[in-house]
Amino acid sequence: MNFTDLNLIEPIAKAIQEQGYTNPTPIQEKSIPEITKGRDFLGCAQTGTGKTAAFAIPILQNLSQNKFPNKNIKALILTPTRELAIQIEENIKAYGKYLPLKHLVIFGGVKQGNQEAALKKGVDILVATPGRLLDFIAQGIISLKNLEIFVLDEADRMLDMGFVHDVKRVIKLLPQKRQTLFFSATMPAEIQKLADSILNNPVKVEVTPVSSTADTIKQSVYFVEKENKLNLLTHILKNDISDSVLVFSRTKHGADKIARKLQKDQITTEAIHGNKSQNARQNALNNFKSGKTRVLVATDIAARGIDIDELKFVINFELSDVSETYVHRIGRTGRAGAEGTSISFVDGLDLLNLKSTEKLIGKKIPVIKDHPFHTDNLVVQKRDSNNKPFTPASDKPKSSRSGAPRSKNRNKPDSSAAPTGFKKPKNKNFTRKK
Repeated sequence: MNFTDLNLIEPIAKAIQEQGYTNPTPIQEKSIPEITKGRDFLGCAQTGTGKTAAFAIPILQNLSQNKFPNKNIKALILTPTRELAIQIEENIKAYGKYLPLKHLVIFGGVKQGNQEAALKKGVDILVATPGRLLDFIAQGIISLKNLEIFVLDEADRMLDMGFVHDVKRVIKLLPQKRQTLFFSATMPAEIQKLADSILNNPVKVEVTPVSSTADTIKQSVYFVEKENKLNLLTHILKNDISDSVLVFSRTKHGADKIARKLQKDQITTEAIHGNKSQNARQNALNNFKSGKTRVLVATDIAARGIDIDELKFVINFELSDVSETYVHRIGRTGRAGAEGTSISFVDGLDLLNLKSTEKLIGKKIPVIKDHPFHTDNLVVQKRDSNNKPFTPASDKPKSSRSGAPRSKNRNKPDSSAAPTGFKKPKNKNFTRKK
């Protein structure tokens, strides 16, 4: 099938042709005709399969045909991270360049003045992250009462980041009569329950098995002791890979540590994570896309939404505790049918995560032994909440001190939201008197 078979209006057909689009991906082929009919849609497709175009193109087509004459926001696209929100808005701009529709992206971490001014001028399509959207609604800057189309993108990531309660708050503010589009790379039980609660007789499409990885991505595992990971990374970048590489770190502190090591080894590197300003993150991403920076080290939250043409290599410096995250990480490469390579460093702390990941994707990941830091002697270790080897209480040495101040934990996973309702104990060493 060609895009010309989808009955797109001339301005959109011209724009996507200029983008080099000729054949729709499976998710695009199955979603665009149904969404243009006004149907609710549930799409489950792995990252990199073209989900953004799958909902952006039919939304542009519907709005351009004056189906929704109100003067307020007509379509809302809710997505978990600012990077992904920016990417979606850039795609809408590209696909709708010959249409008179107005679009805007809003997110937190920056002053609201420019975003507020743009909203007051009128917006047809709004792309937003949950926090900034709810903030503007609370201030009376945004009203959703006349909304016609609602898109929830990367729904599973909303769950991972603790945004589900914010999403439910937004949904309560939407008109009952609306078209809802729901997209997710994976479909855990809680996300399926959320989808069932907001969709009305939807068209359901799964273009690949849930939580699968693209066949075009060559996956491998390197067994290595934790203390040798940084040296292994330098070795690979200097001897085996000459292209740009996206490296995933579990923590913000870890991302900075990796970047410092590579810079010391004369490898141009930048890190992006939740502690960086929006401008710093965007500059680092632009430098990576342009080739000015060879290696980008990112946490999962900061990297979601990175869409780089022809990125060939992804390295997992450590595996995430959330197995579905592996699918999202390696999906940064091998996009739109291109070939890619994923390398995962696995130490004793990663062995359990490797087992869970292989179970999720339904395949064994080959182990590469041809490197100077290979080990066959890894022993399964568990992590504590600080991403450190877990030591049972009975094995911990008794301290002669009590009430010592706790050091600040810099090794937390990068997350912009904590689980709702969780209260941190004031003193972890408190013991009730008997």
